[in-house]
Amino acid sequence: MDTPVTWHARAHDASVGSSVLDAIGHTPLVELSRSTRDLDGRILAKLDYLNPGGSKKDRIAVRMIRDAEASGDLSPGQPVVELTSGNTGTGLAIVCAVTGHPFVAVMSAGNSEERAQMMQALGAEVILVDQQEGSKDGHVSGDDLALVEQVAAATAVERGAYRADQFHLAGNPAAHEETAAEIWEQSGGGVDVFCEFPGTGGTFAGMARFFKAKDPSIACYVVEPVGAAVLAGESLTEPGHRIQGGGYSMPSLPLLDRRWSTASSRSPTPARSTLPEGSRGRKGSSPASRRVRSCARPRGCSRARTRVPRSRSCSPTRA
Repeated sequence: MDTPVTWHARAHDASVGSSVLDAIGHTPLVELSRSTRDLDGRILAKLDYLNPGGSKKDRIAVRMIRDAEASGDLSPGQPVVELTSGNTGTGLAIVCAVTGHPFVAVMSAGNSEERAQMMQALGAEVILVDQQEGSKDGHVSGDDLALVEQVAAATAVERGAYRADQFHLAGNPAAHEETAAEIWEQSGGGVDVFCEFPGTGGTFAGMARFFKAKDPSIACYVVEPVGAAVLAGESLTEPGHRIQGGGYSMPSLPLLDRRWSTASSRSPTPARSTLPEGSRGRKGSSPASRRVRSCARPRGCSRARTRVPRSRSCSPTRA
């Protein structure tokens, strides 16, 4: 492996990055003018798929590893472990490869095969965890994710690894405050409404925190898939859904804050609050609400592959 880069190293030419990490962030903001040509107002899309790893999760990968190194929680050459549906794992694989940390991605076998292949191609070790008994191929449920959490926690202990815990580390929402700051600058402060499809909740938390600080009247909404609209106050239904990397329903996630949700009076029709007072999901439906027991070694690990799932539509939930 090449000599790891330092976070603040820059090439002499200011237009040339010192590593691929310098290509993360500062993605374009594009108006969806054809979609809104018969409507008042504008819809602006942040093209974070143009990050090197293909998603917004590259941002949190850089921030979490940078913060851990700066605090001393992550030592030079120490392995990094994290559960993932693919996007965070891809981002961490890139960041860890550049900074000299072996990376182990722990993923449900219900996620698509291509995601595992992508992380492996970037140098990550991938541990696949069998789905909960009765789970449906391609539908990763909260209980499936809880099994992955158990294996990730045990693997981190066994390997003496740093756990890049995207569900709880402050670097996750902090990275997306920077995303919101980019949008604010690119739009000239012309933001009235913000919409997000939550996975860990970090994007919604960080961006809503930034926008609300700029203007409390900015409306912040989440979009959840049918069958997993727990943040909207509905019951979690099985067998889960087929949207990769989101909709895992984390109502007790400490990253979220009720004050960032939009009052129902902002909505054109009456609606429930996005962030309920307590967890309304089924007990054990997420790592945030389920106690993790460590074991001597990861159980339920498998190299089995699954069929490639197709996406299904999701329904909006107003805040």
